[in-house]
Amino acid sequence: MEKLDRSSSLPEQMQGHWTDLDDPSSELVIAGGEVACFGQTVDYDYKLIGNEDGAVTVSLKINDAANEDDFQRSNVTELVVTPEGEFHAYNTRFASQFVRKEA
Repeated sequence: MEKLDRSSSLPEQMQGHWTDLDDPSSELVIAGGEVACFGQTVDYDYKLIGNEDGAVTVSLKINDAANEDDFQRSNVTELVVTPEGEFHAYNTRFASQFVRKEA
């Protein structure tokens, strides 16, 4: 996995405006290194980007170990594009599949 700071862009295939497959009113927006989910910007410090079995993975992390548990519970922290092109976002409390928003 490659460690990159917040200012570095997330992978190209994750960029853009997405809606939850089961709830189109829930949105995920990725613009460069910024991630906004359900109307809230994720305040993270760095990301780990990897490629596992053809899936592109991103883990959003913070440098504050004391607040890691709260961060994991209150933000989207994991992003995955499967080899089939499905986009999933999750944390310790939820998981959602997102589809690109129609213009």
